[in-house]
Amino acid sequence: MRKITPSWRRSLSLTIALVALTITAGAQSRDRSQTPDKYTWDLADIYPTQTAWRAAKDTLSTDLPKLRQFQGTLSASGRSLADALEMQAAFSRQLARLYSYASLSADQDTRDAAHEGMRQEMNLLAAAFGAESSFIEPELLKTGEAPITTAIASEPRLKVFSFYLRDVFRRTQHTLSDVEEKLLADAGPLAGNPSSVFNILSNADFPYPTVTLSTGKSVKVDQAAFTELRALPNRADREKVMSAFFTALGSFARTFGTSMSGEVQKVWFFAKARKYPSALAAQLDGPNIPLSVYTRLVDGVNKNLPAFHRYLKLRKRMMKLDQLHYYDLYAPLVSSVDLKYAPGEAQKLVLAAVEPLGADYQATIGRAFDSRWIDLFPNDGKASGAYSDGGAYDVHPYMLINYNGQYTDVSTLAHELGHTMQSYYSNTTQPYALSGYPTFVAEVASTFNESLLIDYMLKQIKDDDTRLSLLGNYLENIKGTVFRQTQFAEFELRMHEMAQKGDALTGEALSRAYMEITRKYYGHDQGICVVDDYIAHEWSYIPHFYRDFYVFQYATSFTASAALAEKVKAGDPEARTRYLAFLSAGGSKYPVDLLKDAGVDMTTDEPLDLTIKTMNRIMDEMETLLAKRK
Repeated sequence: MRKITPSWRRSLSLTIALVALTITAGAQSRDRSQTPDKYTWDLADIYPTQTAWRAAKDTLSTDLPKLRQFQGTLSASGRSLADALEMQAAFSRQLARLYSYASLSADQDTRDAAHEGMRQEMNLLAAAFGAESSFIEPELLKTGEAPITTAIASEPRLKVFSFYLRDVFRRTQHTLSDVEEKLLADAGPLAGNPSSVFNILSNADFPYPTVTLSTGKSVKVDQAAFTELRALPNRADREKVMSAFFTALGSFARTFGTSMSGEVQKVWFFAKARKYPSALAAQLDGPNIPLSVYTRLVDGVNKNLPAFHRYLKLRKRMMKLDQLHYYDLYAPLVSSVDLKYAPGEAQKLVLAAVEPLGADYQATIGRAFDSRWIDLFPNDGKASGAYSDGGAYDVHPYMLINYNGQYTDVSTLAHELGHTMQSYYSNTTQPYALSGYPTFVAEVASTFNESLLIDYMLKQIKDDDTRLSLLGNYLENIKGTVFRQTQFAEFELRMHEMAQKGDALTGEALSRAYMEITRKYYGHDQGICVVDDYIAHEWSYIPHFYRDFYVFQYATSFTASAALAEKVKAGDPEARTRYLAFLSAGGSKYPVDLLKDAGVDMTTDEPLDLTIKTMNRIMDEMETLLAKRK
């Protein structure tokens, strides 16, 4: 899932807020021209034509240097400061809209060089924007906090920027001179190269293998197909698919390692340039998240690995296996249940599930379906996975889905609609300068929707096998979002620590580190789940690692949403009011404070402890159902 939110407070990366997290959804590709229009997004809502986009882009390119007219004037008066910040915000707003159009166009078909070129143009323009506005924060710091506070009190237009201005002074020791800030902004296009190389290689150019299944059918195991094929009911097919996929990736380990090394070294360069002691400290300081939140999560999940191992043993029991292997982890727990949903059925299920959040929430989701906010089906060349893009502040969010009719696809749809609703509420409630919500809270709304969906489904279904399947799916969500993402977070931290010690980040070195951590999580040495040798290359398939220190926020958001959802599902009207206020708050506070207002404290163990408690309760129910079946 990718949530894209605009922010005008940083240079390239945060200016266009490329918070890109992709959880791949399995799907069968098709010719895009064969997809009915109602299942494709309508980008004309952003710009009616590519020509209109080009005209708007050229105008912004011409206008950007106008920001420099305010250089040296920010301390003159509150009016001058407000004029400068309003122009900066207006340019950022246009930039985010332009970027959304280019990026969405490119993702329709990653093989389209013209649209990919538009995205690259936007990277350059974003860097130019960062360079032109690079004088602002150093000049504010030179002016001093007291005069700026006085200016805020005297100029009403500065009220909307007051949170940002206070944050500038919080980050004083990590803000550089005007010349240095401009230099870092100019490096923006170079900084995006590792991610761009990975995206093109993995989505467009990689020679994915073809395997012959037990049915005699030959299938290409590319990213779009992999997550469906790894769940095949035939065990030999699953093993063949996973082995072929990761072995193929391993044959390009040198290339993937070089790309990943470039990403890690980039982050460390910027961290050192801004005088941070570590890459992690640099990434968490922007949203003002205590480092203890990250380390507490990793330590807490490691402490609770016995609960995860209990799930793995339950999976082994339900699948009637002598030995559980990694390639068994995505097969259906209940083989007799094959839950399939047409798009219309998925829409009805999601709308019914979110009823606890009120009629306005439901109506807006209905608009997303009916007004072509969603690009639903896979097509040849389309970007894999799923995301929500809320960058077009004046329009509406857009969603990319690769829908294949499974229950997991319905859950993914609900998930991305959570992102969409948070973007919609923030964009329509907050002024642009405060609309971009922090990435730390970005996965709360999405996993909250998933929780509502599974709760609704379980209330409707009484059949034991189907309940077992759905309960198992919920455990899969906990596995994939809490344990797997924390596993990724631990590996990511290891990569950056290696770089900071001067260790080489070759594909071989990364594979060794990944295998060590993965085998610990899955209990390989205790015989709980065999992690086969080729799994060492799985890291090279994960796009999350190019969105630095993002993945831990999947896990923290899941635990936060689980705590919040319990109160809303219990019918507490105040809890619903607080939650909807949270969705509408944008970036008006630091993320930890936003969640405290909603009713959960992420600086404590409580959210994770509640999630583990829920996990064990679900496993208790599943074991009761299994005993009943006997």
